[in-house]
Amino acid sequence: MLGLGVAGVASARYVQSGLESFLGAAADKDPTGLTSLLPNGGGFRYYSVAASVPDRSAADYRLTVDGLVTRPATYTLDALRALPQTRLVRDVQCVTGWRVPGTPFAGVQLSRLLDAAGVRPGAGAVRFTCFDGAYSESLTLEQARRDDVLVALSMQDKPVSHAHGGPVRLYVAPMYFYKSAKWLSGITVTEKVERGFWEERGYDTDAWVGRSNGRQDTPTS
Repeated sequence: MLGLGVAGVASARYVQSGLESFLGAAADKDPTGLTSLLPNGGGFRYYSVAASVPDRSAADYRLTVDGLVTRPATYTLDALRALPQTRLVRDVQCVTGWRVPGTPFAGVQLSRLLDAAGVRPGAGAVRFTCFDGAYSESLTLEQARRDDVLVALSMQDKPVSHAHGGPVRLYVAPMYFYKSAKWLSGITVTEKVERGFWEERGYDTDAWVGRSNGRQDTPTS
């Protein structure tokens, strides 16, 4: 695997593309975290906090919206695709230091799903859960309603791959990438922010690029 990782960096783009698929499968079998050290397609790194992550096809994927809302809903992948799509091109910044500039993401603005659900008085935050069974994240309601927060269906102008958190992931453009939860399965409106997986382990809850975690990165916008 290490040899293949080096080859992916040194060789042509088609090798790197193949490496992405290989790492996605390998990571499902690697609870040691070794795959997080290897280069992935497009300069990304593969991270998972679970020993394995199940696949979700278009036929069996579901996204629930519930909590402090008047109209709870469940979306299929086709239903999400049928909604108006927003495309953003931003730098992706990981808190560990690597950056992928000018990365396109497209999907449904999270605010649209919240408006459709009807947020109830007293709500102040949104919690996100994932079908890996381990990861979670939260945003304040104000943050969640930003125009640059997406329920993303595509990344780099292709459907979000399993390795990158597909078929649907969260994308929080102005924050470090750990806020953009992969394998998104649940959106729950809550009274207050509940710390996510990495916040429980010392990461900042408000993870604005360049303004948190002691880093001096340039904000993406």
